[in-house]
Amino acid sequence: MADTHTDRRTDADTPRARDWIKILAGYRNPSVWRSTFELAVTLGPFLALWVLAWLALSVSGWLAFAISLVNAGFLLRLFAIQHDCGHGAFYNNRSLSDWLGRALGVLTLTPYDVWRRAHSIHHSAAGNLDLRGLGDITTLTVAEYRALTVMGRFRYRLYRNPIVLFGLGPGWQFFVANRVPLGLTGHLRYWASAMYTNAAILTVLGVIFYFGGAAPILLIFLPSTLLAATAGVWLFYVQHQFEATNWEDGADWDLHESALHGSSHYVMPKVLQWMSANIGIHHVHHLYSRIPFYRLPEVLRDHAALDEGNRMTIRESLVNARLHLWDEKSKRLLSFAEARAVT
Repeated sequence: MADTHTDRRTDADTPRARDWIKILAGYRNPSVWRSTFELAVTLGPFLALWVLAWLALSVSGWLAFAISLVNAGFLLRLFAIQHDCGHGAFYNNRSLSDWLGRALGVLTLTPYDVWRRAHSIHHSAAGNLDLRGLGDITTLTVAEYRALTVMGRFRYRLYRNPIVLFGLGPGWQFFVANRVPLGLTGHLRYWASAMYTNAAILTVLGVIFYFGGAAPILLIFLPSTLLAATAGVWLFYVQHQFEATNWEDGADWDLHESALHGSSHYVMPKVLQWMSANIGIHHVHHLYSRIPFYRLPEVLRDHAALDEGNRMTIRESLVNARLHLWDEKSKRLLSFAEARAVT
């Protein structure tokens, strides 16, 4: 990413982060017809590919497996629609949005009410060093890492290792961690959300097993879910984990500055942008989360400053997997090797 904090914040021609709120408010209203269309062209193909993959089992398990991998893209998009429901950005009717989100949560293995609360905390505290925790990728400062014991450093290095974070982590998060309301266990509402979702998932899997045995679960359900989960975790990672992201102590932290400068604009090929429901336009999303995902490109079309800000290509994003520690002096995310040189 070519921009620096200094470049972005001293450009006199660009509105300040807080000033964008009034501008972006004009894009917040969803269209019930457009939202319903987006749901139909996502859920319809998802179900059709499931049926096609099931039928393909009689021909070849490998063919069913291949179809399931394609279907992972539609499952990822369903999660993105669930995400918009959580922000009240998909339908103006809050109750309709919530019940749609809960239904989609069965397909995405994500208890909707638990996720919505954790994600709300993420939005309200992203980039605040004093409020790290729920809904975030765990990130330590250089000083905090140095203060750890040898075992503590080993655990943090293990957690941030790409094999763990992007290999084992997605399966753990969606198949195991999502089964209980971690971080919110003191609230009956969130236990109910998790348990009702678990019951619905088990019912669906039970029906699949009854009619098809283990093959549809092993060759269709598991591959599509794991691939979609991995893609989702990677997208969440690169949205905030890049060299010139924004972290500040609570006293210096500002919600809008952090939203604009601490979130990336992930530029992807059109097909991936569609499958991820424009979530790569993350700096705009964090500035105004009530904007429906299908209106985010309108914002970039109308405002060149936002289109040009925080741009990151897929190739550029790959280096972010080696960045692990926030340096409060240089205001940069560093690799372990770079952090060793910090005095």
